[in-house]
Order: sequence, then C-alpha cells, then structure tokens
Amino acid sequence: MGTRAGGRRTGPKCIAIVGPFASGKTTLLEAILARTGAIPRQSPVSSGNTVSDHSPEARAHAMSVEATFATTDFMGEQITFVDCPGSIEFAFEAEPVLAACDLAVVVAEADEKKIPALQLIMRKLDDLAIPRILFLNKVDKAVAGVRETLKMLQPASSVPLLLRQIPVRKDGIVIGSIDLALERAYIYREYAESQVAEIPNDDKARELEARFSMLETLADHDDHLMEQLLEEIEPPKDAIFDDLSADLRAGAVTPVLIGTAEKGNGVLRLLKAIRHDAPDVEATRKRLGAPDGQTVVQVMKTIHTAHGGKLSVSRVLSGQLADAAELFLSNGDTAKVSGIYRMLGKDQSKLTSAKAGDTVALGKLDNVKTGQTLSSAKGGIRPLVTLEPPQPVFAFALRPKERKDEVKMSAAIQRLAEEDPSLSLRHNQDSAETVLSGHGEMHLRVVRERLEGKNQIPIEGHTPAVPYRETIRKSAQQRGRHKKQSGGHGQFGDVVIEIKPLPRGSGFQFSDTITGGVVPKTYIQSVETGIRDYLKTGPLGFPVVDVAVNLSDGSYHAVDSSDMAFQMAAKLAMKEGMAACSPVLLEPIMKVEIVTPSDATSKIIALIPQRRGQILGYDARPDWPGWDVVEATMPQAEIGDLIIELRSATAGVASYKATFDHMAELTGRLADEAMNANGKAA
Repeated sequence: MGTRAGGRRTGPKCIAIVGPFASGKTTLLEAILARTGAIPRQSPVSSGNTVSDHSPEARAHAMSVEATFATTDFMGEQITFVDCPGSIEFAFEAEPVLAACDLAVVVAEADEKKIPALQLIMRKLDDLAIPRILFLNKVDKAVAGVRETLKMLQPASSVPLLLRQIPVRKDGIVIGSIDLALERAYIYREYAESQVAEIPNDDKARELEARFSMLETLADHDDHLMEQLLEEIEPPKDAIFDDLSADLRAGAVTPVLIGTAEKGNGVLRLLKAIRHDAPDVEATRKRLGAPDGQTVVQVMKTIHTAHGGKLSVSRVLSGQLADAAELFLSNGDTAKVSGIYRMLGKDQSKLTSAKAGDTVALGKLDNVKTGQTLSSAKGGIRPLVTLEPPQPVFAFALRPKERKDEVKMSAAIQRLAEEDPSLSLRHNQDSAETVLSGHGEMHLRVVRERLEGKNQIPIEGHTPAVPYRETIRKSAQQRGRHKKQSGGHGQFGDVVIEIKPLPRGSGFQFSDTITGGVVPKTYIQSVETGIRDYLKTGPLGFPVVDVAVNLSDGSYHAVDSSDMAFQMAAKLAMKEGMAACSPVLLEPIMKVEIVTPSDATSKIIALIPQRRGQILGYDARPDWPGWDVVEATMPQAEIGDLIIELRSATAGVASYKATFDHMAELTGRLADEAMNANGKAA
C-alpha cells in the first residue's frame, strides 16, 4: 500500500473552476450542483437561469463577469466551488479567490485557438502553487483523439498532463470513458450516474497502452513503481491511487479527466477525484504561511447586496469563527462579524459558526477589503496575499446625466471598486474629468451597466481627453502695461519680458535681470505668478511647457502699483508675446510593450504603423514559450481603443503596458482636430 500521499484529506474544501472563455465552466458548476443535489436540475447556460448567471450583466452578455460561490455536499463532505470568469478582462476576479483555494479544476477543450488563454491560466496557477485537475470538456464534439489533444494542450502546462481516462466510442460517438487507475469502464447516461461496465474488447489494447503511459509518468516520482514497471510487476491499485494523490498535491502532474458537462457526463468521476485527491485547508494554510493556533480568515471577494448590505466572502484557514466574533486586520483595526452565511450563488443560508476549511460570507465588515487577512490575534497578522492589479488598458470619462446624481454616482463607484479592486478611478484636473479605467471595453461596459441598472444612475461617457500641451518655436520680447484709473487709488503695472523656447522636457523657467529697482522686488514674485497663471492655457488652448521667461524691464507707480496690477501686466505681456513665438501643439508619446502569442506577432506589427506608431523591435517573451514581446512608441491619442484591436487579433489574450516617453510636435489636420475638440479655432 502506498504511503506517499498520507491518505485522503477530509474536511471542507474550496475548489476554483477556471478555464478559457466559453470552455464550459458555468455548465460544469451547474452539473456538479445538480449531481450533488444542491439544485433540483441542471439548467443550460443559454437559459440565463444558472447559479452563476444571477447578475443581469452575466445574462445580457452570456458570460460570467464575477466569481460565483456555491457550497454543496458530496458523500458526506462539504465542498465550495468558485466559478471564475474566463475572459481576460475579468481575470483579476480569480486572484484573491485562487490564493485561498485548495485545488483548481481547469476546464479546457480541444480548441487550438484557446491554448494561449489556457497558458495564461496555467501560469497563474504556477505562480500561486495551486494544484490542479484538467477537465477535458466537450469530448462528444472533439474530432481528435484525447492523446492527440493532450499533445496539443501540453505546451500550455509547465507540468505533465497526465491522462487518467480515455473515451469509449461506438460508431464514432463517445459513449463513455475508461478509468485507467481503476481499469473500469463507465457508460454515460445523460444527467445521471454513469453505468459501470467491463472494458470493451476492442478497447483493451488501447487501455493497456494508455495505462502504461500513465504509470510511466507516475514512476518519475516513485522509484519503487519504476522498479515494478521494469520488472513487469503489476503495481497494486492502492499504490497507484496513492501516487496520483501525492503527485497532484505536490503539483508534479496535472491529472486529466474527460467528459461533457452539458450532459452531466464525467462529473461524478471528477467529484470523486476531488474528494480523494485534493489537498485540504491545512495544505493551503501552510502554502500561504498562515500561523496556526488562532483563527485566520482570508477575504476572497466583496459583494454589496440589495437588502443584506456588504458581504465579505472568506475562507477560514484555521480556528473557529462564531457570529459576533471580533477579528483584527493587519493594520490593527478591528472588525466585528455580523452574520455568517453559506453561499449558493445569490442565495445565502444563515449559519451560527464556521470552522477551518469553510468558505462563508461574513456580514457587515465595513472596513474590510478583498484580499485582506483577518485574525483573532490582537493587532492582526501580516497580510497573506498581495493583490497587484495589472495596468489598466481601457478607460472612459463619465459623469451623471443629472448633476444631482454626482454624490450618488461617487458612492456607487466606490462600492463597485470594493467589489472589483481592479477598477481604477481618478480625477483629471486639467480636463475636469472623472476617468474610470479597467481591463477592456467589456469590463467597463459592465461597470456602466451596473451604475445604470443596479444603482439607477443614468451615465454619460466619452473617451478621456488627451493631455496635449503647447510650446513655442521662436523667441520674442514684449511689454505689458496694465493701467486703470477709477477714482481713488488706480492700478498700474508695467513689465518687459523676454520669452524663449527651452529643450523638450525642461518645463518652465523664470528669471529676472531687473536693475535699478525699476520693478521693486516686492512685485517680481507677482510677475512670475501672473506668468504661471497664463501658462495654464496658452494661445492654442492648452497648458504651455518648455518655455523660459525673463523679466528684463518695467516701471511702477508709488501709489497705484500693486500685486494684482503686476500680475495683470504679466498676463498681458504673455498673451501678446506668445502669439509672436510660433506656438505649436505637443502630444504625449507613450512607450508601449505588447505581449502577444507568436502566431499573431505579424498582425500586431502591421497594426502599429496604422496608429502612427513606430516599432522599436520584438523578441521572444522570456520564459513564455510561444509568446512574443513587441515594443513600440505610439501617440497617447491612438492608444484609447488599442486593446480592442489587440484582443481581436489574438483571440482575446494580448495585453500591453504603456508608459510616458516624450512629447512630440503635432501639426496639420490632427492638430486642428485636437484644438477644435478643445473649443479653440485652429
């Protein structure tokens, strides 16, 4: 009997369901919940009535847009499944979820176009050291054999994909599977438990070959098994199961099970593999470095419900948790639990307590955020998870259609950002815009739909303004005199300034060469203030940069001169002088780093010049087989919807990072359009 795995791990488990977009994750969850009796029957995704489709946005777009939690019982054990969105635009939803899970079920299919998306998911599991099972879905529709499919999928996985089942076919149609560890056949029955059968004679040779291949892979980590294979000794089944469990938990292999979730086929075998082979919360606690001997809770998601208020869906990593318990955050703040709930999609059932391993929703932890770690230790413990959202790649400026909704919109966005920490909100002072940034057009579309639907706030949105600047090409000298008499003290200020262009990136420089006190020192600062105020909006309508101004001469009046008079004189001099300096518009140029599957690199290189970009070069992405990195410079004005075109060219997986590089002159039609859009005549 094998002892490497140390037996089956009991207790509550938390399993993430991940996979590329439209691979069948939600369908698999429905099949699992129906098979375990958590729901009365399995609903097709097209019905819009699945556990994961409880939001109107998910139903409208026929896709998961947030992580959905569902707890069920199987053979006397509690398992929480988390259906994670497959689109890269919502991928960050899985980050805090995966960290606290024991195992991931990766749903994949025999589709070569989805391999890059599968690779992204597998790399994330590698980074977090999450053990995984691959569920090869839609086998009834696959044309290629499963072993050919695994050869196609293997480049997406850093560890061997270990085929544990092979299909049974009749007249070319998959009617069941053979478990290579049990050496037993299972004939599928739609939405019902498969029927156990003898291995068909026609499949015995194929089964023996596939089984030996499985054992060879397991033997790479078990010297005793290797000796048995070399001596042609049949290893005992319990030893094989032990190796399967041990290698899965160690992340040495990814077992592959097959089925068709839409018909409920293969689901029971998957559940039994999870029950027998998955690690438990103790392994997860150790992986995260959580201390033992106290209650430790990791927050996986924040939800704002219509009637129940804020819920923090959390994993209890150790200890016991009772309602009304006081917990401590890492910064020492306290949080009091007000309600403990078991989750089944949008439905909750109240509990009196939770124990280690349970995944529950905790009520009204108002100061607690997704990804935070809570504990019973006074003062808290160090955070177990660090959330680093990727750089936003899409943005829009938004405002409520009615000004009375501004405060309401601000509060609603704050709640949405709590639910989705990958959202970024900033106020652009130059354009007076509120800019919301995220990870794609669909990501922000869903946010807008939630503002307008769930929060009843009509929204206006548009592309954010580009931070154009202006500068000058020539030098000029200009006098500015402000003189006004209106009874009593008048106003008098008189200045002569020299305006000169500076090298790009120099900003603004002010100096004075006043002699003889023609402009008292008291007012020199006022002149600079007036100049700086003018530079906020130059003759082309944009902030002025890379300009030097020297105050060289002027005059004053002992009674009528004042701080304000010299400010006005300086502004007049700048207004008249700048027009003679050949003002020119500047646009920001960004350095862009695009990551793309290698087979789409040529498409990416072709589209860059179409957006006035300049290619700097491209190379293989380090440690990412089959991926490239393309570097280019591109005007910020061309980047707004770049991600839509990148994703269209790469089956939805390309992304980019952009950083400011330099400012460049913009002339001609594009400059005219920029000035007209800003309300200035060209």
